[in-house]
Amino acid sequence: MSEKLNVEAIFGQNLFTLSKMKERLPKNVYKEVVKVMDQGGELSMDTANVVAKAMKDWAVEHGATHFTHWFQPLTGITAEKHDAFVTHPDESGKMLTEFSGKELIKGEPDASSFPSGGLRATFEARGYTAWDITSPAFLKESACGTILCIPTAFCSYTGEALDKKTPLLRSMEALSEQALRIVRLFGNTEATKVVASVGPEQEYFLVDENLYMKRTDLMFAGRTLFGAPAPKGQEMEDHYFGVIRERVGAYMKDLNEELWKLGVTAKTQHNEVAPAQHELAPIYETANIAVDHNQIVMETMKRVAIEHGMRCLLHEKPYAGVNGSGKHDNWSITTDNGVNLLDPGETPNENIQFLLVLACIMKAVDTHADLLRQSASDVGNDHRLGANEAPPAIISIFLGEQLEDVVNQLIETGFATTVKEGGRLLTGVKTLPDFQKDATDRNRTSPFAFTGNKFEFRMVGSADSIASPNTTLNAIVAEAFCEAADRLEKEEDKEIAIHDLIKEYMTKHQRIIFNGNGYADEWVEEAKRRGLPNIKSMIEAADTLTTDKAVRLFEKFGIFTKVELESREEIIYETYAKTINIEALTMIDMAGKQIIPAVVKYTRMLADTVNAVKAAGVDASMQTELLRSVGEKLVSMQASYMELKKVEEQASSMENAKEQAFFYKDTVKKVMEELRVPADELEMIVDKEMWPIPTYGELMFEI
Repeated sequence: MSEKLNVEAIFGQNLFTLSKMKERLPKNVYKEVVKVMDQGGELSMDTANVVAKAMKDWAVEHGATHFTHWFQPLTGITAEKHDAFVTHPDESGKMLTEFSGKELIKGEPDASSFPSGGLRATFEARGYTAWDITSPAFLKESACGTILCIPTAFCSYTGEALDKKTPLLRSMEALSEQALRIVRLFGNTEATKVVASVGPEQEYFLVDENLYMKRTDLMFAGRTLFGAPAPKGQEMEDHYFGVIRERVGAYMKDLNEELWKLGVTAKTQHNEVAPAQHELAPIYETANIAVDHNQIVMETMKRVAIEHGMRCLLHEKPYAGVNGSGKHDNWSITTDNGVNLLDPGETPNENIQFLLVLACIMKAVDTHADLLRQSASDVGNDHRLGANEAPPAIISIFLGEQLEDVVNQLIETGFATTVKEGGRLLTGVKTLPDFQKDATDRNRTSPFAFTGNKFEFRMVGSADSIASPNTTLNAIVAEAFCEAADRLEKEEDKEIAIHDLIKEYMTKHQRIIFNGNGYADEWVEEAKRRGLPNIKSMIEAADTLTTDKAVRLFEKFGIFTKVELESREEIIYETYAKTINIEALTMIDMAGKQIIPAVVKYTRMLADTVNAVKAAGVDASMQTELLRSVGEKLVSMQASYMELKKVEEQASSMENAKEQAFFYKDTVKKVMEELRVPADELEMIVDKEMWPIPTYGELMFEI
């Protein structure tokens, strides 16, 4: 038996929390730090020096030798440059450790090699990282040793945001400021800010490392580019919530322990729908900390998997034919005096503040459905959205029967006098309790679903940062709150004005509500009739960032400048093209060096067999037919292989980023799909001993 794990004892041990600061800092310094965390502003350099020394001492006590400004560039993952605490030896030759306030607050990584969308020329190297005081520093334990990681923002020499964190923090401030105006209308004078909270559910696949290393596509592209279906997939529905395999359970145990040490509130773990697919979900946290922690979760998942002889696949669609992975983003907004603005209470029809907030969110999502769709876009997610396993690419809101009934009453009569009750669920078994059921069911096909006291944005991809969707959510809701407050603050009779505004917004934006099956073809037609956008791919969504509507929104609240938005659109085209280019080159490599040679070898064996059977005077029609079939598929594969080489070279030579991205989408991807078809058919025929790469059955079931 392994030693019992004391979660309370280890939780946060590698996190420089407020409680640790309180223990190590003078009272006046601690108070200044807390004030800046709560109200903003800058630490004095004297205070920063004291904090830096305390942080360094704590880190060194835990074995740290280096520190890093840990930031989130526009790659979607994290970046770090390690600097040792060592300084010049003293006169006796003794090495000293040092960490100054200046080093804590500001860093200077090279900005030229990160995506900037034209914001920085390659010869312009200077960039700055700035300490995010609201996100605790932490210790990362790896083969590099123990590193003190300081969460930071990352900006260019000229001040533009080059990261995911800076716009998120800007959006959180904008949302707080505008939401406070709403709660003030209802007499809440105690709240000083409104906090966006997020709980991201993280889906992932595990695969045996030995098999992973034999799949070039998994190594280079993160997903399988070839592969015939296994005899068994997810059709028996026996993996979902099934008993966790021992090897996977050992991985989950160690993963939880590592995350708990870092203060990540990992709470739920289970098998997901597809074989070898799993999920981890944390407890809600402030949005920017949730974003940081989700990056930590993804990094830790990968590292711990290697320690267990496995690899963690975060790609949205590592295997064709089975469910891909997403990351449900659970979003809510709460005042700092404990009022959840998305809690409808027992009688939502009488909760006027909630109804106003709901009306504003309906307006925000309807007005900026295109931006919300864009915020969940990445290359891998194009395989999921609208593919009957994830929400459709059409944005809509699910409210459930109870709230939809309240909305309909308000629209039709101006008043909601009744509310549907959940009733009791009668189990029919004497030894089982009957219990109060919810007033509405859940809808797993909805991209933006109300689930009791929060909205669940279900479109986000498993490998993607959750910073962008939450930045967009905060921004569009801040705008709706602002416009509502601008009108209502002028009114003398606020009760009537609020009532009228709720009815107006709900009437105008009721088209965004859809409680039905988002997977149905009928919904696509219905959405088109309603005038809702259906943006089917990442690059088709890119230009939504630079519409006049989007620029007005983001510039109004200082979240993005027009230049920053244009740069991000450019980065989307570049990222898409580079990703598909890597996939195409990988397919060319696998087809040319592995699959085609293996099939040629197999045909030679078949030909020898045909000749031998004929020489023996036996009917060789079956062997001959098999040889003919394999030969035809090989010819088809060779033709697609040569065509892919041709169009890939053509795509690589294109200079306009947008045109190149669309060429990859419309032309290169089509040829890639054509190449895969005969290859997967051949996998079902060729002798298993001669097939050069692990099959789906091996990849998904041998862990």
